[in-house]
Amino acid sequence: MTQMRLVVVGASGRMGRVLMRTISEAPDLLLVGAVDQPGSEFVGRDAGELAGLPANGLKISDDALTLFAAADGVIDFTVPAASVGYAAFAAQARIVHVIGTTGLSPEDDAKIAAAARHATIVKSGNMSLGVNLLAALVRRVARTLDEGFDIEVLEMHHNRKIDAPSGTALLLGEAAAQGRGVTLEENGVFSRHGYTGPRKAGDIGFATLRGGTVVGEHNVIFAGAGERIELGHRAEDRGIFARGALAAARWARGRKPGLYSMTDVLGLTDF
Repeated sequence: MTQMRLVVVGASGRMGRVLMRTISEAPDLLLVGAVDQPGSEFVGRDAGELAGLPANGLKISDDALTLFAAADGVIDFTVPAASVGYAAFAAQARIVHVIGTTGLSPEDDAKIAAAARHATIVKSGNMSLGVNLLAALVRRVARTLDEGFDIEVLEMHHNRKIDAPSGTALLLGEAAAQGRGVTLEENGVFSRHGYTGPRKAGDIGFATLRGGTVVGEHNVIFAGAGERIELGHRAEDRGIFARGALAAARWARGRKPGLYSMTDVLGLTDF
């Protein structure tokens, strides 16, 4: 099969630069476009140099639609408003769109789902293969244990992260809710302050920590009477998210339009 032609959006960001470096190391992938927001100081810069590589002659652009039209897929770790716009462009171009953006609202999700009628979209709150395996384990454990085991999701990230709880924490909370056969909307507890009273059976609690340069740490605790089960994952560098996103792009290539998750990519739907 020919090389998969990819566009990276949010090219000047930390993940954008990691993605461009990771694509350059993959013989089956080819970077054909790098996009930054209109007005960005990086537009016109060489994409290779921006990624810490030798110059490759590919200039950072703010014209996403034109680049999408000549590509097989786009990798997107940006912000919600941008991802919604890129999903619409991907639908017009009828290409693969891998979305690792977090902080999406229900309205954003609805627009992305609409775009998936014409684009092949893989969306996840975390693109790490390890985190998505963890989510499958959380779902399975939650299905096995009853409400005698309380569920708490603990996460920590660097001090520049702008959304809380993290997309990964929400992904894990959703997995726990699915395992229990409930909804996170009704059972999620996202803050505790003051006189809260006893913990309600069936709650799925969240605790958020921020500080330093932590890439990402997540733990799901199942606390029962006299025993506790803890499942966790630690991200040590952002390369894991890039590698997972590129695995998703490879998996999505040639598939029919639709909205998929990393559960589909890893074949864990029935786990």
